[in-house]
Amino acid sequence: MADGLAFRLRSGVLAPLEDHLAAILITSLQCFAQVRRLLPPLLRRHRMALLTAPAVFAALLLFWAVLGGTDADYVLYKDATKPVEDRVADLLRRMTLAEKIGQMTQIERLVATPDVLRDNFIGSLLSGSGSVPRKGATAKEWQDMVDGFQKACMSTRLGIPMIYGIDAVHGQNNVYEATIFPHNVGLGTTRDTYLVKRIGEATALEVRATGIQYAFAPCIAVCRDPRWGRCYESYSEDRRIVQSMTELIPGLQGDVPKDFTSGMPFVARKNEVAACAMHFVGDGGTVDGINKNNTIINREGLMNIHMPAYKNAMDKGVSTVMISYSSWNGVKMHANQDLVTGYLKDTLQFKGFVISDWEGIDRITTPAGFLLGQGFHSCRP
Repeated sequence: MADGLAFRLRSGVLAPLEDHLAAILITSLQCFAQVRRLLPPLLRRHRMALLTAPAVFAALLLFWAVLGGTDADYVLYKDATKPVEDRVADLLRRMTLAEKIGQMTQIERLVATPDVLRDNFIGSLLSGSGSVPRKGATAKEWQDMVDGFQKACMSTRLGIPMIYGIDAVHGQNNVYEATIFPHNVGLGTTRDTYLVKRIGEATALEVRATGIQYAFAPCIAVCRDPRWGRCYESYSEDRRIVQSMTELIPGLQGDVPKDFTSGMPFVARKNEVAACAMHFVGDGGTVDGINKNNTIINREGLMNIHMPAYKNAMDKGVSTVMISYSSWNGVKMHANQDLVTGYLKDTLQFKGFVISDWEGIDRITTPAGFLLGQGFHSCRP
């Protein structure tokens, strides 16, 4: 999104554009590589985790063409035998500014068409609440929809696979006949971290069965005022319970290896999804429990109450972090360079990608929402 790019370049609120884009591309290529590596058993089962057969065959034809071509035809970023970081660096060198902007934009499926995806080089889509292929759509219909979007994205000049996200916050709750689990407030009362991890595993499996790679979960807000209308999304008012419940992350993504470096994004296998720790930070502490309001607390209080679960999320390899609509002492979190860049990326050494909440960048303009009136809408940069 153009405004998101301009905001990054003008204020430096988030990491440099190419560093942030590299994190997105690394996640995308890692997810896509899992499908290609596991193609034979997946085809035998007739259920694709990320992409169904047509899109995978198209990708494989491209892959074989690259490996079978001459040295002059060789393209590093398409070579799956090379390190992902090297492939991403090669890809970034080839991208135009428009392609970089498109890759950093996530749009709602309702405004997505093959032409929109191709013409704008879109890197990610999502289903908002209740946004479904049709009422009562089956898992196969979800797969077909995601595959159609994926084929459009793969047909661009550079053929970069997209990432599809969904609010699977208590199971794959947007999908008909999916397994539905209690909301976080109920799970927190159990104090059962093993149960929460198993719920993450089951959720990941059912999200993958619909062709989707990315779940907007867990919410690790610490709800300090029961008047907050989203307290049901919080595991507890006690940050220690919230910290323990970050076990949902290895449930969704898989367990990190013993030599894992905290802050690195991690997705283990084909049956796992990229998780999202949200909403950074202090969304559960707003004045009078008013949603999207101001959290008034000193730095020590913020670090002792609202921040600890994010360190646990880093240790467990969370792939993405979503920024909160709320403010901290009058500064919008989407505009908080100190916390987003200085603390999350520099102190916690988070190397995954940061995503805005729904139109969160637009909400920090003056007047609020100005860019919405300029034709920018239904997206997350």
